[in-house]
Amino acid sequence: ARIFVGIRSYIYPCTMISTVPCPRGACVLPGRCHSASRRLRSGENQKHPSPSGPGGSAEPGVPAGRTGASSGNRRSHVARGLLNTGFEINGPLSYLEALGVLAGVVGVHELGHFSAAALQNIYVKKFAVGFGPILWKYKDESDPNSVEFSLRAIPLGGYVAFPDDDEDCPYEKEDPNLLTNRPVLDRIIVTCAGVAANMVAALAICIVQVGVVGFTEPTYSPGIILGVINPDTVAERAGLQKGDIVTKIGGLEIKADPSSVERFIDLVKVSPKKELALEVLRGAPSASAREVDAPAAASVLNLTIAPAEMPDGTGRIGVSLAPNVTLNKIMPDGFADQLVLGGKEFWFLLGNICKGLFQFVTNFSESSKNVSGPVAILAAGSEVARNDANGLYQFAALINLNLAIVNILPLPALDGGYLAFQIIEIVQGKKVDRDAERAIMTGGFLLLSSLGMYLIFKDAIKLLF
Repeated sequence: ARIFVGIRSYIYPCTMISTVPCPRGACVLPGRCHSASRRLRSGENQKHPSPSGPGGSAEPGVPAGRTGASSGNRRSHVARGLLNTGFEINGPLSYLEALGVLAGVVGVHELGHFSAAALQNIYVKKFAVGFGPILWKYKDESDPNSVEFSLRAIPLGGYVAFPDDDEDCPYEKEDPNLLTNRPVLDRIIVTCAGVAANMVAALAICIVQVGVVGFTEPTYSPGIILGVINPDTVAERAGLQKGDIVTKIGGLEIKADPSSVERFIDLVKVSPKKELALEVLRGAPSASAREVDAPAAASVLNLTIAPAEMPDGTGRIGVSLAPNVTLNKIMPDGFADQLVLGGKEFWFLLGNICKGLFQFVTNFSESSKNVSGPVAILAAGSEVARNDANGLYQFAALINLNLAIVNILPLPALDGGYLAFQIIEIVQGKKVDRDAERAIMTGGFLLLSSLGMYLIFKDAIKLLF
């Protein structure tokens, strides 16, 4: 009953659900992460399906590049310890650090709603991070109308609640400081403030990241680097070796492109049992090793491979892959340059979020496997903390942007759902029927909660087994 009362009370919740793959690895963004490793697996005999499609998953293990010196007045930078403080995080503490990041992101979102309401003198009843049983709360007992601040047990998000329709509402129904009595533009400001807060926080994090640990600039070279060759697979039988650089497959020339690995995987997926010609460089240094290794005599091999057919009808060859990329970390020349580089990082991360969402909508059957809940997001964050704690900057910015984009979608019980009703109100010149709005929001909240709990159990089982 208390859940339904909450829905009637103009709750602005946020949900911690991601459409960007959160793999058991240090990074979800190839070629730009602050961890120095990434592996894209295209193989048989996998225990878990790939979060980035049947062709690959991201796991630590194969170097995707190294931090190189940069040109001009910018200097290379090697960061150490937690957020460049020298304090190292290992083991269980990394989960606490990632959990702190998630709680902070949710707190920023709800603080946006709360601040927008407070600055307009709109009454607020509750401010919560998390759902369910209360772990900690604070309320000024001397003022019965004060806001209750709480930290709750279920890490699905958080909410700001308003007292408008509560049976025990202490204010008159026509009080102009109740949210429901405010003009629609005032309510739109409150609705959008959480998303705006996350966007601003993400941009600020990117700017600070550039100033503290530098800006990661990838330089791609033609070809894909082969990592671990799984035993008894078609890759092993074809004669491929770790360190080989594939420059062509089945007529596809692998150019210096960030999407080269994905294109390779896509071709393998649609070619089960079909012979594909390979052009392989053996003995050639990768882009990341070229600066420090002496020139090696490379040989060009022409091989053929027929991807094995998996139960789902897709092809796999049994090898881990990495882009042929050098990662250059550069420090900004002054604050103006820091702002520019921070903005570039912000737009790069935002583009990846939007790309993941677009793929989710247009290719639901495949992309639905990428939807992650708090457990998988926490696991990814803890892996970042263990491998390179400075990657928590990018992780925090990415989660802020993900939370903003997902919550502005026009779905019931999310910010975008309230915004949709408010836009309809502007168009038709009157408020949407309150009973209909409550029914839709209540149903949406229950569905959202069910999805969240399902993702928690699914991600927990996947990570444990």
